[in-house]
Order: sequence, then structure tokens, then C-alpha cells
Amino acid sequence: MKHFTTHLFTLLLATLMAGLQGVSGAPSEIELSNGSRVQGQVLLERDGKLFVDLGYTLLEIPKDAIHLRHDLTRENGDAVSDPQFETSGELYRIGESRRERSLRDNVTSLGEAVTLVQTPTGLGSGFVINPEGYVVTNDHVIAGENRISVTVFERTDRELNKLTFDNVRIVASSSEMDLALLKIEDTERRFKTVALGGGGDLREGQSVFAIGSPLGLDRTVSEGIISLTNRVIDGRIYLQTTTQISPGNSGGPLLNLRGEVVGVNNMKVVAMGAEGLGFSISAITLRNFLDNLDAFAFDPRNPNAGFRYNSPPRPEAAGAPSASASP
Repeated sequence: MKHFTTHLFTLLLATLMAGLQGVSGAPSEIELSNGSRVQGQVLLERDGKLFVDLGYTLLEIPKDAIHLRHDLTRENGDAVSDPQFETSGELYRIGESRRERSLRDNVTSLGEAVTLVQTPTGLGSGFVINPEGYVVTNDHVIAGENRISVTVFERTDRELNKLTFDNVRIVASSSEMDLALLKIEDTERRFKTVALGGGGDLREGQSVFAIGSPLGLDRTVSEGIISLTNRVIDGRIYLQTTTQISPGNSGGPLLNLRGEVVGVNNMKVVAMGAEGLGFSISAITLRNFLDNLDAFAFDPRNPNAGFRYNSPPRPEAAGAPSASASP
């Protein structure tokens, strides 16, 4: 009886506080760490908990059990996702510490944030880091091109919609880092996003996976492990992985089982008998690029603007395998 009275008091208090604070009636979808989802109106956030009105009862959810929270308010028929961007004004978000999920759950949750990037001369992959349509890819995927299209794959209850956007602007690019930031223009759509990893907890043997469009086969998933966290090739530091990377994977995300981007898939070794030697640009390098966009700003009137200091020539190592960038 005492437990029932305490629980009832908590429900009444939450409802009363929500009314006093004028909480919006916009519904939210909450995805829990175990993959379960609930929808309802968030009435109150207090003491590390959310109180969600399900219509017939009030549900108390600890914040540390929440994986993602989406605002379901509609704008022009499109769902608004990642409401934390609405107030922070940040370009990207860092994944919060949470437990790992199965590969299947991660792919289902993150697949809509992975894109196909196409130009008149080739294709690659990318991923959305901001709901306003900011997309990360490799510089070599879009280098020398100004006609770029980005395709996203929107999952509904009954089907998968393939949406292609042709008005895409290059925001910044770096041939040295082999990174580029694109912006999908002229749309009010809010895009699903993926968080970036901190990079400090990577370890050899850690499970990772890639989503991309190898050879144009969109939404392809491959799985592997981190072989080495600091492989140096041509003066760059890469993550070495056994995850299968083929032409078309370039620019796509390498993710951990917490659903965070730990690397940007970049290239593979092409040599007789070589298998499972893929390389990705680390999330630390990507965050450095995104935090210094003014240094890499793209000028369409002069795409070669700025100073470039070429590396001095050095002899090739005899018998070394060649590293081939995926187009």
C-alpha cells in the first residue's frame, strides 16, 4: 500500500510540475539502450529521469537508459530528429557513453544517416552529421566536381524510400586530410544523423562495422575489427581494419557497436594475396577538420585558393604494397 501511494504521488507531482512549467505537448520517440522504443509526451525531466505520458499511464525512464530521443513534431510532413541541435547550434554531436548494441539494431537505427554521394565521374559514400543536411565524405570522392548529388534512404513502416538531392554545395574540403563537408540545399527536410566517437577508447580487436555503397551497391553492411589504431601510410595516421572496404565505400562511416563514427572509410591495400587490409581516417582527425572549417573553406570561384606546401620527394620502399583509394 505504501509503494502504491508513493508511486501515485510521483505521478501526480510529475503531471503538476509539467503544467506549471508549460512543457510543450509535442510527442517524442525514445529509443532505449536495449533497442526498445516508446512514444509519448515528455512531461518532466528531473533527477536524471524522464516522465513520459503514454496516454493511459505515466512512464518513468532513467536518462542513462536512453539511446536516442527524437522530437516527432512535423514540419512539411517530415519528422524532426535530434532536437539537441536546435538549441546547441553545434555542427556535430559526440556520442554519449552507453552500452553496445547488436549489429542488427545499430544498422536499423543508423542506416538512414548513411548516404550515397555521386558525381558525373564516380560515386562514394557519406554520412549526415547535422539534421540540416551537412554530410561528411572523402575529398577524393568529389574532387574536381561541382555537380554533386546525395541520396538518402528513408525507412517507413512499409517501405524504404530512396530520396536524391541534386542541389549540393561543397562547404569545405582538404586534399591533405582527404575529407570534405557537403551541404544539401533548398530543402526543409530534417535528416537523421549519426554521432562522432571521442576516439580515446579505441583498441585493437574492437568490433566495428561499415555501411556504404561499394561498387554502387547501396546500404551494404560489412563487419570486422580494429587491427591497429595508428598505422602510418604516406605521412597520415589511419585506423587499420579488417572490415571489407571496396570502391564506393570511400567517405562512409566506420562505426563501433555503440553506434558512433570512429573513422571515415578511405582506402584498401591492393596487392597479390592481400586481404582484410582496410584503412579509415580517425574520428579525431575528422573532428579537427570540422572544428577548423574556416581553414578549409571551399571557394567555388577559385577551388585551388590558399597555399599548398608539397611534401618533399622520398624514395619508395622496395616491394611495399600499394594503397589504393576507393573512388
